[in-house]
Amino acid sequence: MSVLEADEATRHRSGPGGTGPGAAPSPGTVLVAVGAFLLTLAALLPLYVHDRVALLPAEAEFDVRMVDDGGAWYLDTSTWSWVEAPELTRTTRVDASAHGGDWSAWEVSVDTAVPDRMIDHWSRRVIVDRETGRAVNCCGEHVDGDRAVRQAGLVFFWPPGAEEGDHPFYDAEVRAAPSVEFRAEEEVAGVPVRRYEQTIGATQVPDSARPVPADLFRPGAAGTVTATRWLEVRRTFWVEPVSGTVVNAHETRSETLRPRNDSGEAPLLYAELAMVDHQVSAYAEQARVRSVLLLSLGSWAPWTLAPLGALAVLAGVVRAWRARNAAEKEEGRVEPGNTGVPGEDGPATS
Repeated sequence: MSVLEADEATRHRSGPGGTGPGAAPSPGTVLVAVGAFLLTLAALLPLYVHDRVALLPAEAEFDVRMVDDGGAWYLDTSTWSWVEAPELTRTTRVDASAHGGDWSAWEVSVDTAVPDRMIDHWSRRVIVDRETGRAVNCCGEHVDGDRAVRQAGLVFFWPPGAEEGDHPFYDAEVRAAPSVEFRAEEEVAGVPVRRYEQTIGATQVPDSARPVPADLFRPGAAGTVTATRWLEVRRTFWVEPVSGTVVNAHETRSETLRPRNDSGEAPLLYAELAMVDHQVSAYAEQARVRSVLLLSLGSWAPWTLAPLGALAVLAGVVRAWRARNAAEKEEGRVEPGNTGVPGEDGPATS
C-alpha cells in the first residue's frame, strides 16, 4: 500500500464518526449519554433533591401578628378594672438559627399588647426538626425560663405533604400538645388549603400563681389572695398541604383568674384574634411558589425527564446499531486486495 493509500485508510478509520484515538463521539453515543443523564436526574430529584428542598429553613427571622380590632377586653392590673381594648395585638417573633444538619433552634417571644401598654410577655426556646416540624427535646429548651419542660408536637409549620389526619400541636402556655383536627378543604387567597382546629378546655397555666385583690372574687373583701391563671383557647389554622405553610390563623382566647383555695373567678382577658391581611397574602404567595417547586421536584420533572431519557437511550442504541450495520456493509464491498481503483487490481498485463 502506498503512503497516500495508508493515509486515506487512517483518515477513514479515525475521522469524524470513527473509532480511533481522538475521534469525536458518534451521535448514537451522545444520545445514550444524554439519556442516561436524564434518567439519573429523574431519580435524584424526588429521592434526594426534593427532600432537601422541603426541609424547613435552618436560619430565619419572621413574626406572626394577630389582631382583634374591637371586642377585646382585659383586666388592667394597675387599677384592677375590666377595660375594653380598641385594638389588641398578639405578636409572635421567631429568630431561628441552624443547630446541626437537620435541626433549627428557635428563640421565640410572644407579646400581647394594646396601643398604650404591654399586657403580657413570655419567651420560649425550642429545637425544631426541620423535616417533621416537631419539637425535639434537646439543647437548653425552655418555656419562660422553665427548663423542666419537654416540648412535643408541631411548633408552627406542618411537614410538607403531611396527611389529612390530626397532629399534636404544642401549646407552650399550658405545656401540652393537644391535637389539631382536620376539618375541611378550603381556599385562602386563591390557594387550596386544609382547615385544622385545636380546642383547649379551661386549663391552669403552670407557675402562674400571683397575689391579687380578694375583692376581685368577693366584693368588699379585704386583702389579697393567691390566684392562678386559667386559659381556654380555640385555634383555627389554614395550611397549604404540599409545602406545610400556615397561610392563615384565627384564635379565640379566654383567660381568667381563679383563687387557689376558694371558689369563683375573675375575667383576665378575652380576644378574638386573626392574622393581619397583608401577612395572609404574603404567606399565601409563599405557599403557592413553594408548592409548585416541590411538586416539580417530586413528580412533574421526574415524570417528564424519565420518558425523555428512555427515548434518548433507545434512539442512541438504534442509531449506533444502524451505523454498525452500514459500516459492515461498506467493509463487505471492499474485498482484500481490491482497492476499487482502476489499474491497481493486480499485475499489469501487456
